Amino acid sequence: MSIGKKKGESIAVIILSVLCVAYVYPIFTILINSLKKNSSITTSDVFRLPTAVSFSGISNYVEGITSMNFLSSLWYSFFISVSSVVLIILCCSMAAWYIVRVKSVAANTFFYLCIFSMVVPFQMVMFTLANTADRLHLNNPYNICIIYLGFGAGLAVFMFTGFVKSIPVEMEEAAMIDGSSPVQTFFRVVMPIMKPSVVSTAILEVMWVWNDYLLPTLVLDIKRYRTIPMAIQYFRGSYGTVNMGAMMACIIIDIIPIIVVYLVSQKYIVEGVLAGAVKG
Repeated sequence: MSIGKKKGESIAVIILSVLCVAYVYPIFTILINSLKKNSSITTSDVFRLPTAVSFSGISNYVEGITSMNFLSSLWYSFFISVSSVVLIILCCSMAAWYIVRVKSVAANTFFYLCIFSMVVPFQMVMFTLANTADRLHLNNPYNICIIYLGFGAGLAVFMFTGFVKSIPVEMEEAAMIDGSSPVQTFFRVVMPIMKPSVVSTAILEVMWVWNDYLLPTLVLDIKRYRTIPMAIQYFRGSYGTVNMGAMMACIIIDIIPIIVVYLVSQKYIVEGVLAGAVKG
């Protein structure tokens, strides 16, 4: 290996390390402040490690969980994320398979409409969306997954379409010759092959839905249903007071599940994105 190449790799490692620290440091700051007393989280002390005077133990976590009906918010976030992602994966994978195999004008038009939806700003449709959700009774945690399907279909269809193009059609023809129906062929032959794309798409979609604040705030009845991002905002009291300790603790609780899911499945993200964007 040449000296110039070694220097280039060393510089790349240094740059990536700095970027890694820049991304991790805000999370570390939230973590250390979640262990401090609320009175110690000030402008001057916010970046300091907890001391014997400022350390609060797990009291902020206990207060965060017991107040604001946080466990209920955790359930709503979990149910909305799982139901939305399952619906997106199921519907969009079948739609992508149909688009690739049928190749009709209607199928191509639907594909380009999905791609177009990715570039439409949410702010353009949010007021109309809120009104439509109220009329169709989608303003509850059990039906909001239909709205997420509409907004998540663009990316999912795009990734699945690219991956389906790489699947040999002869495998499906052999299954149909053996007596499989189109539905059986999809779930027994196509879906298992699409596993990398399915997992990577599911991770990207669940990260979006789990952390989404704006859409649930616009659609849901905030007096009855609150997801975790919505509940965190209610730690702001009257006259500008904020229970910073409990808020920081709830933020940590919020990000732990999604970080665990990402770390466990991160290898599928790159594999699935490359397969969906390059193959075919």
